[in-house]
Amino acid sequence: MSSPEEMYQCQVSNCGYIYNPDKGDKKGKIAKGIQFKDLPEDWKCPICGATKKSFKSLA
Repeated sequence: MSSPEEMYQCQVSNCGYIYNPDKGDKKGKIAKGIQFKDLPEDWKCPICGATKKSFKSLA
């Protein structure tokens, strides 16, 4: 199970999507087990389309 240090939350208002490496991102074709820091630089939030810069660690 992922720890809060491994999970990142989208900070865009009305979104709040949490990237969890245990789940990956099916829409973005990101496999389970991929850490947030290892996501491609052009990865976007599957809910609102925000960039990685819009995410903040839960820790």
